[in-house]
Amino acid sequence: MRISSEDHREREALRTVGVEEELLLVDPRTGRPAPAVELVLAAAASADVAALVPEAAQITHLERESKREQLEVISIPHTTLDDLAQSVAAGRRLADAAAQQLGLRAAAMATSATAGATHLTVAGRYADMEDRFQNLMREQLTCGLHVHVGVADDTEGVAVLDRIRPWLPLVLALSANSPMWNGADSGYASQRYQVWSRWPTAGPYDTFGSPANYHRAVDELLATDVLVDDGMIYFDARLSARYPTIEVRVADVCLDAAHSVAIAGIIRALVTTAAHEWRAGFSPDPLPTPVLRLAMWSASRHGVTGPLLNPILGQPCDPDVAVDALLAHIAPALAASGDLGLVTAMIDDVFANGTGAERQRRALRTRRSARALVEEAIERTHRPIGPTSSVRDPLPI
Repeated sequence: MRISSEDHREREALRTVGVEEELLLVDPRTGRPAPAVELVLAAAASADVAALVPEAAQITHLERESKREQLEVISIPHTTLDDLAQSVAAGRRLADAAAQQLGLRAAAMATSATAGATHLTVAGRYADMEDRFQNLMREQLTCGLHVHVGVADDTEGVAVLDRIRPWLPLVLALSANSPMWNGADSGYASQRYQVWSRWPTAGPYDTFGSPANYHRAVDELLATDVLVDDGMIYFDARLSARYPTIEVRVADVCLDAAHSVAIAGIIRALVTTAAHEWRAGFSPDPLPTPVLRLAMWSASRHGVTGPLLNPILGQPCDPDVAVDALLAHIAPALAASGDLGLVTAMIDDVFANGTGAERQRRALRTRRSARALVEEAIERTHRPIGPTSSVRDPLPI
């Protein structure tokens, strides 16, 4: 799957891009998630672990998430994917080095391979969320990849949000890495998205048209008193409350670090393309939100192994046709940023060797235990980032 493009647009500065990767903390002896984030964060702050990954201090940091079985690895913003790759790799190494101090490992799995109880981190808002949402919060243990891309202001940001909507299902399909739920195959490539979609504001959003309309929509949701705070505005993409960015939240955390970086490159190219269309006076695609919900469901169900919705026509098509449409749409932006080769190599790898979900299923079939699946996922999580080959991967995961 190769697409080349000459970029005839006026050159513009590269937008910043940063990622937040949520990783599972697991016991490699059992494959079970381990409620140890506080101890892992303390270990990460120690001189011994810092000496193991000295580059991490300048380009990444770790934070707790809602559950003690996971932690978040946050990169600083970068303008090149090479620099972003260094942040992602350093963050994964730091998380794993800290986890190993406790006999644990950090794994890039978007859901756990085994069943078990989860435990809240010590944080007031999370306790409030559990009190309000009950079993929904207690069952929640999913790991996503959140991508932040710089925008000039809310006007440009909302214009971008309105124009990237039809393409987000393909981001989910390419990143799908969560086939397991409660210790069994869920039948979905991204069970994480299915679980996440139970939150009342999660999922696709209508077009907004202006920053005023966006903020009015958020205010109306908050005025219902259903949500604990504005952090629970869980649209598939949203304006960041803290940074001059939009935050795209649809992707599973990717098994391969190189895939996380390429997904970030795809999202930056979508933002760049959308901003160009807005400045050129092109209206957003009017794809109805109910149809977009079905497109997200198809991506969650199949990844790239079954029919997806054509992002232009809103009709079912083969996954390679849908992804070719995505590449054609963003190829000029990828060429301008120098990322076209990296992204097409990742897509070739996904179609040749499978998404993370397919790799997990192969490992489960080959080794026949969730613990063995987790062992191989750990190995895959911490492979060095290098050139992505389109030659079929000989490994079972």
